[in-house]
Amino acid sequence: MQTIGVFVSGNQELLQDSAPVILFLHGYGANERDLVDLTEQLPKLPWFSVRAPEESPYGGYSWFKLSDPNNPDQQLVEEATNALWHWVDEYIPKNPLIVIGFSQGALMATQLLRTRPNRVMGTVILSGFILNAMQSADEELKRIKPKVIYCRGIQDPLISQESIARTNLWLQHHTKALTKAYDNLAHSVDQRVMKDVSDYITTTIGSTQ
Repeated sequence: MQTIGVFVSGNQELLQDSAPVILFLHGYGANERDLVDLTEQLPKLPWFSVRAPEESPYGGYSWFKLSDPNNPDQQLVEEATNALWHWVDEYIPKNPLIVIGFSQGALMATQLLRTRPNRVMGTVILSGFILNAMQSADEELKRIKPKVIYCRGIQDPLISQESIARTNLWLQHHTKALTKAYDNLAHSVDQRVMKDVSDYITTTIGSTQ
């Protein structure tokens, strides 16, 4: 099984058994430090950012090897999902998760939601898409319809229109999704995105109190 052994964390003084925890999942070719600056623009919560298990041939790390970037291999994605859950079970086994994933990490964020929704308080999909295969909790998600946020740049050259359409359709049937598309934004995030993400997290936390 793949293993995840490198991570960084912050605001650990706030970490209690019932405290929501932000989990950052970086994109292809990045590492565990890639997204942590975003914490400055988010509600103050304990957070972890993990390094994906595969070394990328182009530098950095990936959650799974690429064949078709917009239609990854189901087995490889599910192996990566199992590895990520193994890490979560070891380091943050009790806390509700607010998962923030970018690009390939966004797909992994949806994988956590699609396999153990009872552990996921919030899901933030940044410049990403879903796996084109049914997952174990998809039917449950149709019933509970969790609130998620999906943010993408209109000028993103890396995510195909087919992947975007597939993701939007899945979100419509399985979640109460807040979908945001930003003009003059490519494969990235900006202040507009972070404002919307911050508002989503604040609302998500408030709805459980």
